[in-house]
Amino acid sequence: MFANLRRKYDFTDVLLWLIGGILLIFILYGSIVTLTSGKYTTAQWLNFIVFGLAQGGIYALIALGYTMVYGILGMINFAHGEFFMLGTFGAFFMAEALSATGLLESNWVISILLMLAAAMIVSATVAILAERIAYRPLRRAPRLVPLITAIGVSYFLQYTARGLFGSGVEAFPNVPALAGSIAVGPIKIQNTQVAVFIATAVLLLLLWLFVSKTKVGRAIRSVAEDKDAAALMGVDVDRTIAISFAVGGIMAGAAGVMYGLVFRQVAFYMGFVPGLKAFTAAVLGGIGNLAGAVLGGLILGVIESVGPSLFLEGIGIPAPHQLKDGIAFTVLVLILIFRPTGILGERLSKRA
Repeated sequence: MFANLRRKYDFTDVLLWLIGGILLIFILYGSIVTLTSGKYTTAQWLNFIVFGLAQGGIYALIALGYTMVYGILGMINFAHGEFFMLGTFGAFFMAEALSATGLLESNWVISILLMLAAAMIVSATVAILAERIAYRPLRRAPRLVPLITAIGVSYFLQYTARGLFGSGVEAFPNVPALAGSIAVGPIKIQNTQVAVFIATAVLLLLLWLFVSKTKVGRAIRSVAEDKDAAALMGVDVDRTIAISFAVGGIMAGAAGVMYGLVFRQVAFYMGFVPGLKAFTAAVLGGIGNLAGAVLGGLILGVIESVGPSLFLEGIGIPAPHQLKDGIAFTVLVLILIFRPTGILGERLSKRA
């Protein structure tokens, strides 16, 4: 009888579901207590959501790099957070140069475009070099080998940046035109958040057009579907994979500019946590799915912004906002337990 029971139920799965259920109970209880206490007004909740959407847009741009590489190679590129970090440094040095010449104050539109160009070029270049030097020779190796290599590339880039740029935290130059906020009813939206919304929307539209409407985009989708068949049809697989890394790097560089404008900090270690959160967002939406990466990033950003006040204050956590990073990884655990394929759960080749 017990043997049949063991065959019918996987006790590991039951334990995982039990853990997930307990977490959900805590979340539900904390939310009910917080909402019934009336501590926060509707306007404050709306402001939390707006900030979360801006933060989620940054996560979404980074997550696109994870999801494109996974959709094509079935590999998690853990060095992608460092592509984002180096792109942010590229934007930082460009912003300092523009500030020194006065262009940052006199023509902020051109200044932001130049910062975007610098960040994108740096991130895309590093991504292409990493693919060519570290990943391409291991294309036919077991999956664990590229994964370990990606972790090594991540640490190499991180500590190279530390050696080149120092271990301190630098302040990202302020763009005077983006100071202040606008009021939309009871909601206050910072001008930097508006810039993030506009830039993210434009970049996502351009990426969708690129992947779905261009010849290179069709090649990317065909390689994601079947590399060998695509090669037989005349697609240059190596070139297509390199382009995918470059596109992911471009999105990470753009995210670096947005991060610098919103959070105004640059440091050699800054790619680690946003990179992990972007990976969480990709898993949440369905890794290998472009729409899933965007959806996962936005949801994760809102949960991370609203969660400390909504979930944690209600269960008596004394400093809930210091645990916001833990909320992101709790979301990852819950997704892996209840829906490991993510919300949308399809690959790049089927969705794009």
